[in-house]
Amino acid sequence: MGILEIKNVGKRFGGLQALSDVNLSVAEGSVHAIIGPNGAGKSTLLNCLVGKLIPDTGSVTFEGQSVLGRKPYEINQMGISRVFQTPEIFGDLSVMENMMIPCFAKRDGAFELNAYGSMMKDKEIIERAEHMLDDMNMADKRDMHAASMSRGDKRRLEIGMCLAQEPRLLLLDEPTAGMARADTNNTIDLLKHISATRPITIAIIEHDMHVVFSLAERITVLAQGTPLVEDTPDNIKGHPKVREAYLGESSGH
Repeated sequence: MGILEIKNVGKRFGGLQALSDVNLSVAEGSVHAIIGPNGAGKSTLLNCLVGKLIPDTGSVTFEGQSVLGRKPYEINQMGISRVFQTPEIFGDLSVMENMMIPCFAKRDGAFELNAYGSMMKDKEIIERAEHMLDDMNMADKRDMHAASMSRGDKRRLEIGMCLAQEPRLLLLDEPTAGMARADTNNTIDLLKHISATRPITIAIIEHDMHVVFSLAERITVLAQGTPLVEDTPDNIKGHPKVREAYLGESSGH
């Protein structure tokens, strides 16, 4: 049984069947990619995992507990963190201030504006944030205005902010979207480092096959809301059903 279990999940929007009888098991400690052409249902599935949508049928469990009907912050408290397509950081704060917020929230359970002053004087929070910046290779950027960084550095900061909450499952929604190739490669290296050095499971939705094949141990291919194939990267490459889904080629050729 996987750390994340998706069973018979279906979701309809009016006349559109976005997901149909989706079954997926993500092994603990693995890097599992979910790929598929546009409209395959990837984002709908991810939104069912983080509380933004409730499927019409089926179940989603994390470590044996249902995530359905829970609010996003409750899912976060369960040990699931999500990285969005567009980096979600506090652009008007410094890199260090950004990192301090999840460190404070992890310890105290919440962050409110009136906690800002005490957070800035809290030695434990400062040391924790500095450690996280070191781990993300961002110590030299601690005083930078977060909005002024490259997209790749914003993504690195966002991932570090997620890790500061010590999640057991990290969900990544096209983490390299809009990046230059150098930033993409740096993000791949970062995620490899995280997977190798932390007790964490990573599930990734990504269009860039270079990213997918560089990171994933297992790949699930969706098409029209239904899983077509789940296998290792080597077996996915050139699979006739995958060619048909992406390129419209007949699986009989």
